Amino acid sequence: MNNLQRIIWLASYPKSGNTWMRSLLAHYFMPKGNGPNINQLPNFTTGDVRKDFFARANGGKPFVTDSIEDWMQMRGKALRLIAASKPNHHFVKTHCQTIRLYDQDVIPPEVTAAAIYVMRNPFDLAPSFARHQRCDLDTAIDMMLNPEMMTKFDQGIFEFLGSWGNHVNAWTQAPGLPLHVVRYEDLLTKPGPTMRALLGKFLKVDVDSKKLAYAIKSTSFDAMKKQEEKLGFAERPPGMETFFAKGRAGVWRDDLTPAQVGRLREAFLPVLEQWYPEMLKDTAKFAAQG
Repeated sequence: MNNLQRIIWLASYPKSGNTWMRSLLAHYFMPKGNGPNINQLPNFTTGDVRKDFFARANGGKPFVTDSIEDWMQMRGKALRLIAASKPNHHFVKTHCQTIRLYDQDVIPPEVTAAAIYVMRNPFDLAPSFARHQRCDLDTAIDMMLNPEMMTKFDQGIFEFLGSWGNHVNAWTQAPGLPLHVVRYEDLLTKPGPTMRALLGKFLKVDVDSKKLAYAIKSTSFDAMKKQEEKLGFAERPPGMETFFAKGRAGVWRDDLTPAQVGRLREAFLPVLEQWYPEMLKDTAKFAAQG
């Protein structure tokens, strides 16, 4: 492969199931028994916030900045190094949106082969996102509604999230991008058929039923939660008590107020109509109780 279009993005808004998807793919593709625990996932996939790649792109010196423009200037160089780090297609995690900043692509086509977009409904995502950001629910919802939402790592590497709705639209409507969408809720209720569609129809691999069953069993929410309890989780943000908290669908009924459901529903109604039509009636009824 002479060009650098090697990255298959594993893209999602934070707390939408990216870690679960990475674990599923790792346990499926790696030899049985060699599937990584949650702290060894970087051995199978990498991410676009790896400070070692940014340091290499910066001439071997640690990359530190408070400037989004400086980050974007260095990001393209770092992504080319990430793309070139393996000889063939490989998975790279991102929470960034597919937009242009400072006249540059945040997700450059020249390093992109395809993308898997993991989506979670915003009502269940909000409580998990609040824990991730270590804030109250209303603040988390403010962030999810903010079209300029960004997160920043200590070393000066940013993630441009934008709003949940814009994030979904940017990825699912990206022109010319080979894309497969996986809903978190479908992974919960029908993991076998959902992964078969991803592996067989999109990634074009022959699906081994025994390997798939092993991967699904090994990466159940309970299994990963037990791993975190035993080993800790290196990707857990500082101050966050547990990364794997509930892992269920429908927790919004217990965690959100009618007013909060109404805010999310009003802000993201067109996206919900397209991707979560089955939730429209229940969320409208719940919001009307306020």
